[in-house]
Amino acid sequence: MRILQLMSCRGWSSDAYWAARMTRELERRGHVVTLGCRAGTETRVIDRARREGVQRVTTLVLASGARPVVDGRDLRRLRALMADVDVVHVHRGKEHWLAALGNRLIPTPRPIVRTRHIAQAVRPHAANRWLYRRATAFVVTVTEAIRRQYVASGLVDADRVAALPGGADTERYRPLVRDPQVYGRLGGRSDRPLVGMIAGLRVMKGHEVVIEAAARLGARDVRPHFVFVGRGALEPAVRDAIDRAGLAQQFSIAGFVEDLPAALAALDVALYVPLESDGMSRVIFEYLAAGRPLIASRVGVVPEVLTDGEHAALVPAGDAGILAEVLARLVGDPAAGARLGEAGRRLVAQRYSGAQVAAALEGLYARLVAAGAA
Repeated sequence: MRILQLMSCRGWSSDAYWAARMTRELERRGHVVTLGCRAGTETRVIDRARREGVQRVTTLVLASGARPVVDGRDLRRLRALMADVDVVHVHRGKEHWLAALGNRLIPTPRPIVRTRHIAQAVRPHAANRWLYRRATAFVVTVTEAIRRQYVASGLVDADRVAALPGGADTERYRPLVRDPQVYGRLGGRSDRPLVGMIAGLRVMKGHEVVIEAAARLGARDVRPHFVFVGRGALEPAVRDAIDRAGLAQQFSIAGFVEDLPAALAALDVALYVPLESDGMSRVIFEYLAAGRPLIASRVGVVPEVLTDGEHAALVPAGDAGILAEVLARLVGDPAAGARLGEAGRRLVAQRYSGAQVAAALEGLYARLVAAGAA
């Protein structure tokens, strides 16, 4: 099939990653896929998409808000692009509306698929009712909770929306031998386990909960080393919380790392402990694909896809006491951690890899194209 993916992201967000990941996975399956990106995002988005392996990229203006002149140019460009593909897949509101209008400009409208990446409910006003009920063939969501929102709102019938969580690149993220240099840079030491969290240093990601849990562990003479991988506006506050807790020798803040799979391989235990989550939480699936023992808050997609004690250790969001208890168990029992890591890896390979999600999309596209032809 010939597929056009459109995404107006200005930065490398979860929806940009998902669009690029699926573009690459569908290319691997033999389809001709073009990824349409916002002009001017070469460094922040397009270069990253190419590093994911995307072969065909084009640009449109995709300006924020209603911009009649530049939107008109985009529509003329879309008319040519859409006439040459079998299906159009959009990821944000801007390109969704442009594709819906572009369908009016070509003799044979193409099926439009929309992926919704965040949990914020779509308002069921008249314009959105037309967009979803009349102009959109199918909706894909990254969690079951988002799927239920659509059905409850009446915007989409239950048979025209499906949740497709996951999408990890299991070729890149896989169990690897630990690199001693990477391990050392992250603060790893031979005499204690290394516990890591990959997350932007932002509010609601749970860094201060981890710091409090570490303090509770220290009171029990359990002292793993912790590393936060990522950057963000909260970094000064996180450093201050570590210092106030007297834990500076137990924590490293590593910033961005170039080789994330190697960083994951260095971890004895991985943490995903935000206070809330509104989207796909792709790092969960990367942790699991890498075979890392995972402790995860019961938020967002976590309780939908993971079973406590089987694929990961699940904890209540924001509860430093329970997090400390579970950490103490896992760092004290490497064999149990290894069993969790192996089970998580199998789960991703069987159900939540990029290849599995792309196969589901391929089947969906084929049904929509066949229905249109009929």
